[in-house]
Parts: sequence; C-alpha cells; structure tokens
Amino acid sequence: MLEIFLERLRQGARTGTFPDALPDLPARFRGRPFIDAERCPAAAGDGCRCCLEVCPAHAIYREEDGLSLDMGLCSFCGECARACPKGAIIFTVDWRLASTVREALIVRPARYCAPSLPGGGLPASHGLPGGTDGRRYVLPESPITPVTARDRSLARSFRLRQVTAAGCGACEADLNVLTTLVYDMGRFGIDFVASPRHADAIALTGPVSRNMRQALEDCRAAMPSPSCVIAVGACAISGGLFRDPAASVALSAGIQEGAPPHMPVDLFIPGCPPHPCTTLDALLRFLGKKTPPLD
Repeated sequence: MLEIFLERLRQGARTGTFPDALPDLPARFRGRPFIDAERCPAAAGDGCRCCLEVCPAHAIYREEDGLSLDMGLCSFCGECARACPKGAIIFTVDWRLASTVREALIVRPARYCAPSLPGGGLPASHGLPGGTDGRRYVLPESPITPVTARDRSLARSFRLRQVTAAGCGACEADLNVLTTLVYDMGRFGIDFVASPRHADAIALTGPVSRNMRQALEDCRAAMPSPSCVIAVGACAISGGLFRDPAASVALSAGIQEGAPPHMPVDLFIPGCPPHPCTTLDALLRFLGKKTPPLD
C-alpha cells in the first residue's frame, strides 16, 4: 500500500486542464468534418460519387444543394476523405460535436469565410482547413440548450444511469474513462449511479436491440422527474453501422435505429465512439457550464 501512495506522489497531478484550457487531443484525432464547397466535385454538379460509395455507414447522401454528411450516422473512419479526388472532405480537430438539435448534426458544403492569422498561416495544431488565398473556414459550435433551464439544481449534481442497448463496448469504455483521474467528471458533480431511481438522465449507448427495448423503457419510467435521455455514439443516435438507409430497417435482426421514436432524446453526442473530451464538453455545456472555444 505504501508503494502505491509513493508512486502516486511521484506521478503528480494527472487530471487534464480541460475545460480551463483546450484539450490535449491525439495527433490522429478526427473531429467535426468540413466539406469544401469550392473543391467538392459533387457540389459543382458533376455527379461524383466517390465518397458516397466508400462510406460504410451511408452517412453521406445527396440533397438538392449538394452533399450532406450526417454526424449522427458517421463512424469517423475517414474513408470519405481518403477517397475524395479533390481533398474536399477534411476532418478537423474540433471536438465540439454534440447538440440538443438533431438537425445540427448535418454537415453541408461551406466556403472559407474568414481571414487567416497574421502572415497568412494557421498554427500547426489548429487543424482547421486553410485556403490558398489566406482564408479559412470558421467552424460553428453545435447548439446546446442547457437542461438547467428546466431545473437549476442539475448544475450542482447530475447523475447518469448508463444503459447498454446492444452496444459493442467502445462507447461504454470511453464513458468509463470519464470517471478516471485524467478527466474526473466527478469534480463537476457528474457521476454514474446504479439505479435509475437515483438518476437524472440515461446515457444510452448501442443501437437498441429488440430484447433491450423494454428494459430501456422500464429504466426511463423508473427515473424521477425531470429526467432526460442522452444518446452517446452513432448507434444510439441513428443505429449507426446497423442501420439500412434504403429500407429504413436494421441489417441485423432485432436492431432498432437508435433510441425509440417515442423516447425523445435531449442531447446527441456523435462519434464511434465519441472522444471523452467530446462527451465531457457536451455534458458541461448541457449543464450550462462554459467550455473553451476552438480559437
């Protein structure tokens, strides 16, 4: 036991600086996608389907005004960016993906609209796409309406009941990471509880199988009011890789398309799985707490 205490003293502080400072993201982190309207062949109307054909989640589709990418379906595998002949799809380092509005998860082609930093360049760590003429695209922050507008007491204590509804374990593992020393979400009054009767929200993961649907509904019914549902990961939002976009039914028997239609979702956290910083940022903003902007 003494050796354990001595080792902890040697290691020093381990908790990250987020949200007091920008998060320390890995070099290969893929955040909010950006579709360059000036480079995208499909946006120009030439019928290019390179990105559509390689997307395993069918998260990219055509609309009247060009392509759309649904972060609620996207697995962030990066295949679309590699397949685009013009390099029009870029995954930036923006971790702020969550929203209380489902439509806000749809990414559409945009143009560079803001001047770059003095000298015409961007910091190497910035990760935002830069234009050859010294412009760059300013990524919007996904809108989140704080749940504290309903009950201010939730800002002091927010308890989550995690429900794994046929999940693969990835989203569950990264939710568990939030309780470790590095992220320590307990310092913000956020924690997991064993019983739905002690919970303020369900943290739903997985595409919701037929066998788990009733258990999920029973869990929601057992929660005291006011309660809310947080869909964590693409599977919980839309069915993810299990969803069949053509027939609107699941590829695997018994799989639904995420949270049941009659169970409104209060917060969507996209990703496969969402990075812990994405989830922590979402929970903090959902509780009305400030987090640092990308710039």
